[in-house]
Amino acid sequence: MTIDVSVHSSAPAWRYVPGRSFRRFLATGCIDLAGSLAFRTLLALFPALIALVSILGLFGQSEESVVSMLDEAERVVPASAWGAVEPVLQDILNTSAAGLGLFIGLLTTLWTASGYVKTFGRAMNSIYGAPEGRGLIKYNVQMYLLTAFLLVLMAFGFVALGVSGPIAEMLGSLVGLQETTLRVWGVARWGVIAVVVILFVGLLYRTTPNIRVKGMWWVSPGAVLAIAGAVLASVVFFFYVVNFGNYSITYGALAGVVILMLWLFIVNIVLLFGAVVDSEVERVRQLKAGLPAEESLQVETRDTVAIEKAEEQLARDMERARTVREAAESAEAGEAGDDSVAPGDPAARPAAGSTSSD
Repeated sequence: MTIDVSVHSSAPAWRYVPGRSFRRFLATGCIDLAGSLAFRTLLALFPALIALVSILGLFGQSEESVVSMLDEAERVVPASAWGAVEPVLQDILNTSAAGLGLFIGLLTTLWTASGYVKTFGRAMNSIYGAPEGRGLIKYNVQMYLLTAFLLVLMAFGFVALGVSGPIAEMLGSLVGLQETTLRVWGVARWGVIAVVVILFVGLLYRTTPNIRVKGMWWVSPGAVLAIAGAVLASVVFFFYVVNFGNYSITYGALAGVVILMLWLFIVNIVLLFGAVVDSEVERVRQLKAGLPAEESLQVETRDTVAIEKAEEQLARDMERARTVREAAESAEAGEAGDDSVAPGDPAARPAAGSTSSD
C-alpha cells in the first residue's frame, strides 16, 4: 500500500510536530510513567518539607516566616486538599530538634527525590530511544548530585516565595525605603521563581537522560510548553475541584490525598509531553540537516559502559540457554535410540539357527 504525501510535502516542517508528538507520547507509555513520577513526588514531598523547615530553623528564621510561606500555598490549594496536608505540616513545624530533623530529612529526601530523578531519566531515555549506558556507580553519583542541586534550587524558590518577605522588610527599614522595597520585591520575586522553575525543568531535560543533544537550549520549546501548560492545567484543575468537584463524598478522608496525587499526575504528564515535543523538534532539525531520523533520532550517548556489560551478560545467558537446549535434545535423542532396540523387540533377538560362536 502506497501513501500519497505529495499534497502535504509543501507544508512547513513544524506542522508535523504536534501530531507526531501526541502519537509518540502515547507510544512511549508516558501516561504510565507520569503516574510513577506522581508517586515518587508524593513520597519525597514531606521529607523535603522537614528538611526545609530544619534549614530555615538553622538560619534563624522564625516559625511565622514559615507559616507565611504556607499561607501562600493555602490561598491556591483547594480546602479539601489542604485539610489533608495541614496536620502533617503542623507536626513538621512543631518539631523540636532542628539539627536531627535536618539530618534525617536530608537523607530521606535525597533518597526519595533521587527516585523521581531516576524515573524521569528513564522516561527521557524512552522518549529519545536511547538505552541507559552509565555504569551503576557513575549513574548513582550523578543522580544523587543532581538531586541535591535540584533540592537546593527548590529551597531557594520556596524562600523567594514566602520567607524572604521579612528579609526584604528588614533591608527596606535599614535604608528607609521599607514600602518601596516590599513593593519591588513583590514583583521581583516572581521573576526569581520563574528562573528557578526554568532551571529546574532545563536540568531535568538536559542532564537526566543518557544522551547529548547538540544545540539544545535551556529554554527549549518543550520546556516553555511544559511550564505554561503546568500553570494552566493547575489553574483549571483547582478551579474544577473548588467549584465542581466533590471528592469528599467518594473518597472521604482520603480526598485531599487523591486531589494532591491527581494534581501531581497532571503536572508530570505536561512535563513529559514537553520533553516529547523537544524530541520531535530535534527530529525536524536532524531531517533538515539530511540525517536519517524518520524512525529513530540520531543522538549521541553519554556513556556505553552499562550497554556493553548488558550485551556481554546477554551473550552469556544465551550461551547457557543454548547449552540447556542442546543437553535436552541429546537426552531426547538417547531415549529415542534406547526405545528403538527395546529387549522385547523381535529385531533385538538373534536369527534362527545362529549361534553365539557365529
